[in-house]
Amino acid sequence: MAASRIRPVLNGTGVLIHTNLGRSPLAPHIADTVRTIGSHYNNLEIDLVGGARGKRGHYAETCLAALIDAPAATITNNCAAALILMLRHLAKDEKNEVIISRGELVEIGGGFRVPEIMEASGAKLVEVGATNKTALEDYELAITPQTGMLLKVHRSNFTIEGFTAEPSTEELVALGKKHNIPVVEDLGSGAMIATEEIANIPHEPTATEVLKRGVDLVCVSGDKLFGGPQAGIIAGRADLVAGIKKEPFFRAFRCDKMILAAMQETAIAYLRRYENEANDAELPLLRMLATDVETDLRPRGEAILAALGNAKFSLEPCTARCGGGTMPKAEFPSLAIALKGNGAELDAFAASLRNHPSSPLVGKIHDGCFLIDLCTIFPEQDDALTVLLKDLF
Repeated sequence: MAASRIRPVLNGTGVLIHTNLGRSPLAPHIADTVRTIGSHYNNLEIDLVGGARGKRGHYAETCLAALIDAPAATITNNCAAALILMLRHLAKDEKNEVIISRGELVEIGGGFRVPEIMEASGAKLVEVGATNKTALEDYELAITPQTGMLLKVHRSNFTIEGFTAEPSTEELVALGKKHNIPVVEDLGSGAMIATEEIANIPHEPTATEVLKRGVDLVCVSGDKLFGGPQAGIIAGRADLVAGIKKEPFFRAFRCDKMILAAMQETAIAYLRRYENEANDAELPLLRMLATDVETDLRPRGEAILAALGNAKFSLEPCTARCGGGTMPKAEFPSLAIALKGNGAELDAFAASLRNHPSSPLVGKIHDGCFLIDLCTIFPEQDDALTVLLKDLF
């Protein structure tokens, strides 16, 4: 029971957005803001200028809209909630059908599937095409007077290759305009900048790109590639965002003061990054993506080994990943503190690290070694890692 209490853990897995370890870590200055807001009264719903009741999350929404270059934006408690709200607002009454490609009926974490989320909203799912190939004509043939939405879901946690085809977002938007049907895209992953400019990894579409292609609404996660707290972001047409905020379900899915504080500070960090200001506002996720093995990791690893003075440990090359249901092909070189041993020894060592009373650590076993990937160990945690390994040896 005591071990299940939520507390800090050293992440030596090399998975940057590790769902089991809390996904994206917040920058220290953002965590400080959350602590301050949580431990004091605040202006959550009061207009300090006029003295009347204020709008919850107005500042954070404005920052996100500016960042995404969208007419409007709002925040929910996760991306699944964002999708449900969009479905409830656009696919209801006599126009409750939602058309989606069979190749986009994805399963997200915890066994939840997009079709189940859609049906929970009250919408009627209309599947078109095949798993690997869907044509624009498939969408058009499925349109009826009951069609309320064309939905596109980004395959952020898997890829389909080979004999494949699908219409572009622009083609779907043109079809939607022809029949006066809104087009919505669930982007999921939450990238806000060109990922290939940070590291040698594939390009991940951003919310800004998708809106520029003409979709009416887009939703993304806050705690994946965005690098913020668990939240869902909806952005797009101002009239649709305003309508979603009037939905009765919106109150059930709204965020509290601490999530809103973390979201606004994360958005500000990106806006400052675009203005080349305040390097200390850099987000941990972006810093880890840009990590260089020789410049950033090897000096740290050598210092840890020197402090340990134990020949059992070595530095070994390894591979880090984005994780968290994002960029399934994104892998990049990393470096790990390694301990060689047989299966039973490594299992026992892994258990000892996980159950350490002050600094629990989760690593990975690969090719007869227990690896502690330094990419996901923060530099300021090196001393704690050294003490932890000394305690066990």
